[in-house]
Amino acid sequence: MTFKEQILQGVPASLPSKRPLDAKISRAPKRKQILSTEEKKLALRNALRYFPEAWHAELAQEFLEELDEFGRIYMYRFMPEYEMYARPIDDYPSNTQQAAAIMLMIQNNLDPAVAQHPYELITYGGNGAVFQNWAQYLLTMKYLATMTQEQTLHMYSGHPMGLFPSSKDAPRVIVTNGMMIPNYSKPDDWEKYNALGVTLYGQMTAGSYMYIGPQGIVHGTTITVMNAFRKTLQQNESPAGKIFLTAGLGGMSGAQPKAGNIAGCITICAEVNPMAAQKRHEQGWVDEILDTMEDLVSRVRKAVDQKETVSIAYQGNIVDVWEQFYEENIYIDLGSDQTSLHNPWSGGYYPVGLSYEESNAMISNDPETFKVKVQESLRRHAAAINKHTARGTYFFDYGNAFLLEASRAGADVMAKNGIDFKYPSYVQDILGPMCFDYGFGPFRWVCTSGKPEDLDKTDQIALEIMASIKKVSPKEIQQQMQDNMTWIEEAKENKLVVGSQARILYADAEGRIKIAEAFNTAIKNGDITAPVVLGRDHHDVSGTDSPYRETSNIYDGSKFTADMAIHNVIGDSFRGATWVSIHNGGGVGWGEVINGGFGLVLDGSEDASERLKRMLFYDVNNGIARRSWARNREALFAIKREMERTPELQVTLPNIVEDSVLNKIL
Repeated sequence: MTFKEQILQGVPASLPSKRPLDAKISRAPKRKQILSTEEKKLALRNALRYFPEAWHAELAQEFLEELDEFGRIYMYRFMPEYEMYARPIDDYPSNTQQAAAIMLMIQNNLDPAVAQHPYELITYGGNGAVFQNWAQYLLTMKYLATMTQEQTLHMYSGHPMGLFPSSKDAPRVIVTNGMMIPNYSKPDDWEKYNALGVTLYGQMTAGSYMYIGPQGIVHGTTITVMNAFRKTLQQNESPAGKIFLTAGLGGMSGAQPKAGNIAGCITICAEVNPMAAQKRHEQGWVDEILDTMEDLVSRVRKAVDQKETVSIAYQGNIVDVWEQFYEENIYIDLGSDQTSLHNPWSGGYYPVGLSYEESNAMISNDPETFKVKVQESLRRHAAAINKHTARGTYFFDYGNAFLLEASRAGADVMAKNGIDFKYPSYVQDILGPMCFDYGFGPFRWVCTSGKPEDLDKTDQIALEIMASIKKVSPKEIQQQMQDNMTWIEEAKENKLVVGSQARILYADAEGRIKIAEAFNTAIKNGDITAPVVLGRDHHDVSGTDSPYRETSNIYDGSKFTADMAIHNVIGDSFRGATWVSIHNGGGVGWGEVINGGFGLVLDGSEDASERLKRMLFYDVNNGIARRSWARNREALFAIKREMERTPELQVTLPNIVEDSVLNKIL
């Protein structure tokens, strides 16, 4: 069968044979056994309903074996035989280019060059999945291939509920992931209901089909590292020869060494999974790999002496590095962590003193002891960091729930008031006041032709637009504009593309709209040869309510509410988005965040032009309005400026109370 024929068949008409799995492909950790016997029967009933009754006896035994061995039913037998990658948009069978673009994005998220655990449909973060099983993938692709412009596909946590009549103005796909009743959103609830096959952890951009490889986080990490050095170095000092120490090379965290190279420092990134470290090295995201502490110490001393810009992957545990560098008196300028601590008990964080293999075995066979080991390790980890910060190291939480889980483990990470953490979130110190409050966030696009020359054209257009905006921008956002112009100028040289021909930059509503409109015109004129998909990371101004990350610089008490994210996805849906998504559980953990995302296909039409202007304006200013109501000074500046430019926008502004008024009565 041809590729198109395989897509159109959905679940095969005849039962496919079992397939051998490539031992070189990184596999998801085995999940803990959490289901009772009756619940296992329910999980099997849920899985078997995708298939004809004649197959049930054979598949029931096979799926039970998967459930017992891996803690999940992935349906490996139904993995497609064709190669998984983002093809040019015209290669997909479809009745509408919008649906073809979504198929392209789904396949990019499952491309082995992009995905962390592709056999288990996991894109990044240890558990950030596109689907729960391969039957869901097959059915979804068939629905997309056959849908019209007057149908909408509704996705329930990876399950394609079906095509429903709608209109050409409606989104083509509506995605929800992990939307639980609040009292059923604890970590073990995810373990249980995911094992039953009824919910999905979509991370932030995996379950919304918008992940573009490590590049998606490189830019935000670069902005963070550059500004962290600006905060800590003397005015005439350079990051050259200065150390940035962190951990994690799987999924998004592979961005860290590349960001360090762009910022011009020495980056040391510890990674316990050798396959993850080797993958990032082969892809060019990290310069060197070392596997002994002796070699690491020697290499770092040389790099400091020669003021190098270099990234080094250390195959080992990050706790050992923090402790040994203290004993060796190696000064760390910046410190952070990007292990997947939103998922601490299932392979997101590996405790010191255990090998990678020992940890994986303990996750499955003795999860309670593994939890004890993780918390012991977090206490040691925090204690070592505290020693370095006493010497002057600037440590920041990079939104992976490190401080949250360390506090739950009893580590010494709390401030004197017993409420706040002693170290800031990078959003509190850097991205919140410097970017999000002004409306700057991770705007991204994918060239569906798959042609590098189309991506080059979009880079050129974006640079020209930003340069024109910068000329008349207020001083408050000049640094943001210049950082992004520099980023685009150097993007191709830094070899950021993995998988689809994609790019990301930070822009406000004005920048996003003008860049998108220029793309749409270029598509209409044939200067760009195929449609362009617009999107963003949910890690943005308006899409995510996350009290320990995206909204950690909201101080009016509302950071534990999720109204903004819900309004974001609803508001985008009727203003022109091609697809929208809303998720429980992003980078900081299940039950800790609600985040919304979108995709918008530009095809050169007047309709696309109208949609982009309506939707992108709201997508950003919804968040600025919320931030200004929280009394954030930068957001007040941004929303007042926008209301002056856009009379139709009328936002409720706060009246600021002087502290003296309250201090007199309390």
